[in-house]
Amino acid sequence: MTGTGDWRYPAGVSFPFGVIAMSCLRMFAGLGLGLAASAAFAQPPPKLVPDTSLIDTRHAIPAMPPATPRHDVTDTYFGTVVHDPYRWLEDADAPAVRQWIAAQNAYTEKVMDGFRDAKAIAKRVGELALTSTQQFDPEIVGDTLFYLRQTPPQPQAVLVAQAWPRGEAKVLVDPNAAHGSVAITGYWPSPDGSYVAYGTAEGGNEETTIRFVEVATGKTLPDALPHAGGGTTPQALVWDADGKGVTYVRLPLPGTVPNADLQFDAALYHHPLGSDAKNDTLAFGKGWSKVAEYTLLGSADGKHAAALVHAGDGNPDAVYLRSGNGPWKQALGTEANVRAAWEVNQGAAWDGDRLLVIAYQDAPRGKLLALDANGHSKLLVPQGQWAMHSVAPIAGGFLITEVRGPDWRVQQYSSDGKFIRTVPLPQTGIGVGTIAGSATSPHALITYSGWTIPSRWAEYNAQHGTLKTVFEVKPAADYSKVVTYRLDATSKDGTRVPVTVIALKGVTPNGSRPTILYGYGGFGICTAPRFLGSNLAWLERGGVYAVANIRGGGEYGEGWHADGMLSKKQNVFDDFYAAAQALVQQHWTDPAHLGILGGSNGGLLMGAALTQHPSEYRAVVSLVGIYDMLRAELWPNGQYNISEYGTVTKQPDFEWLRAYSPLQNVRPHTAYPAVLLITGVNDPRVAPWQSRKFAAALQAATTSHYPVLLLTRMNEGHGVTASFSQRVGNAAAAMAFFAQELGLPSQPMEHAQ
Repeated sequence: MTGTGDWRYPAGVSFPFGVIAMSCLRMFAGLGLGLAASAAFAQPPPKLVPDTSLIDTRHAIPAMPPATPRHDVTDTYFGTVVHDPYRWLEDADAPAVRQWIAAQNAYTEKVMDGFRDAKAIAKRVGELALTSTQQFDPEIVGDTLFYLRQTPPQPQAVLVAQAWPRGEAKVLVDPNAAHGSVAITGYWPSPDGSYVAYGTAEGGNEETTIRFVEVATGKTLPDALPHAGGGTTPQALVWDADGKGVTYVRLPLPGTVPNADLQFDAALYHHPLGSDAKNDTLAFGKGWSKVAEYTLLGSADGKHAAALVHAGDGNPDAVYLRSGNGPWKQALGTEANVRAAWEVNQGAAWDGDRLLVIAYQDAPRGKLLALDANGHSKLLVPQGQWAMHSVAPIAGGFLITEVRGPDWRVQQYSSDGKFIRTVPLPQTGIGVGTIAGSATSPHALITYSGWTIPSRWAEYNAQHGTLKTVFEVKPAADYSKVVTYRLDATSKDGTRVPVTVIALKGVTPNGSRPTILYGYGGFGICTAPRFLGSNLAWLERGGVYAVANIRGGGEYGEGWHADGMLSKKQNVFDDFYAAAQALVQQHWTDPAHLGILGGSNGGLLMGAALTQHPSEYRAVVSLVGIYDMLRAELWPNGQYNISEYGTVTKQPDFEWLRAYSPLQNVRPHTAYPAVLLITGVNDPRVAPWQSRKFAAALQAATTSHYPVLLLTRMNEGHGVTASFSQRVGNAAAAMAFFAQELGLPSQPMEHAQ
């Protein structure tokens, strides 16, 4: 999934990105503010032109942002002329652009260095991030449990294996020798658990290389599979039944196509262990789609495999099956509207010799189908009142994770689709992540977390319906005083939008609480309750944190997603505005104390929110966002996003894109809120120039005298592989910015006057 990322979510750092919903979220690195050095300032800026030195980031700079020249360029779309005076900022290699980036970084650091509580906030965020050891992404293969493990402040997670259910943990892969620049991006055990394939990426660009490690000895095999997805198209791998080879996603190798095409036309290749990757053979997918994306699933015994393939982020999957070393055969076309759950890749699962898939054809909340090895389908569970999210096998049946707005649950069914029971998880305030189970065991690991619950692993006994916690992260503070409230906002078209309000006991609506509202709204991704982590530092001072489950996500099924994409994207922005208005109407806050937050697709939401309703927000933090929708598809990943957003090459699409595109809707002489934009120079998903152009336009247009800041991270990308210190630093930066602009009290509640 390329719209936002295949994230992991460590328990201890979350302000404010934990609620982007994925069971795997590791988002956004950034400014340290005295706690962790910012990647943007890790090295002195180079001299870019003869006899001209860049602004020293450690010395005084002008009170106003650096001037940005305008060099007007025009494009004509279907008779409409569009001006683009900051087109020159798209060329990151131009000396003038590099100098402009350095000057903007210097200005941002100078302004934020003056924030009164920056150091105290950074200190508290760092304290809250230091939880006990965290574990995520479990998978059980035979008698071995595999997972990723990170002990703060360890930069990156390590890959671990241990005997299941009780055994000594052994680290198989530790990328931390690279001091946080290399991260494990995924792993795939062989059917018998003897080997594990794992992917790594470096420097934030997400370009994956797959390697192999022997579990018994910890020895790394010489095989290396480069260009194995990452960034534009997700990584994926499935083992041969005998464990002697793999089929994996590979992008074109350099030299085989023009450089402009290296991020397209992913296909499946077969690699025998011990051979040179250059000799890997094409297995499937050549010419299927320029923007093909794959999910690969192998049966427990390795005898069967499934490939779920879609053409771009907004489109449904076609399902192909393979038995043994036979050919891939289509079992379901895209009309079935199958969509693998991007967050945890569990929209489909093997149950013995049959594949269970969630389909949305004539069922916007999902129905469960069973496909036999020959591709014949059978309805197992019809659509219900809750939306199906993911499925996992267990002895005698299967478990379905369901979602309804901000609420999640897991239901147990027998093999023939009869309901057995609801798994006894907390009824509200949690989000369910990965479920590790198999068709041969009555025990499964269910992972979940909640606003006040750090990540937990619970062993579920399907025979007795009991749940036992076997692992939990110990938080660094007491979250027992946190209280949540549920609001219903009414959008422009009458749609009810859930809003969760989070505060400490005793913090009641007074009409002017410093409040942060978070939203995402895209790609069918659910915004689920996740552990507050460092957000507690905001709440401790009397701040309020709110989360809106707006359309574009999957909180009510595929219909909720469809109502927030393509020509209906404005619904997303209307939902978010309605959520903000509900906070004001319920007297939690007012426009002078309301901040909004989002990243990636949520950054587009931030851009639309502040340009459509500039007077309704006081501060905005937007990370790696999309702001120029008319040129977004020029970036490789923008081609993958066309099925979600549309394309300017079609007049109807151009009309709706032009209507909401943030950059084209910046108005001169307008009082805009305070804005902090963050981007990374190595971002493969959203062009860094998106933030540069938007920052320049806002700085030139605003009359409010509030700061418009741009931070460019020089050794990062979209944030997927960010290190621990980078994530903590960015959390502190965002909170310090909001605290300064929204007037958060300087002392915790118990010390406030």
